[in-house]
Amino acid sequence: MTDAPPPAPAYSGAPAAPVNPGKTMGIVALVLSIIGLHLIGIIVGFVGLNQSKKAGQKNGFALAGIIVGFVGLVIGIIVIISLVAGGAALFGGLAQVCAELGSGVWEVNGVTYECP
Repeated sequence: MTDAPPPAPAYSGAPAAPVNPGKTMGIVALVLSIIGLHLIGIIVGFVGLNQSKKAGQKNGFALAGIIVGFVGLVIGIIVIISLVAGGAALFGGLAQVCAELGSGVWEVNGVTYECP
């Protein structure tokens, strides 16, 4: 019987990094927020951030997705309000002109108005 040396332990390399369960959701949240799906990006970002917190990890992607989502949402709301206010002013001005001119087609200072 020969005494064979025990097999050498397999080299496993560097220790594995801790798993961050919310990282993928954080990346998805950031992408959604950037492409304009702000509300969905915010929701997914909060879900990813909570998953990471439960695992004791930080999640910069989720936080960035939440911030970009909120900034985009606020800018979008401002743009919509501006467009609605501009449209109301435009149509309100037309109603005032038609009230003064009466119904028919009118040309005033090179501008044609069609009033019902």
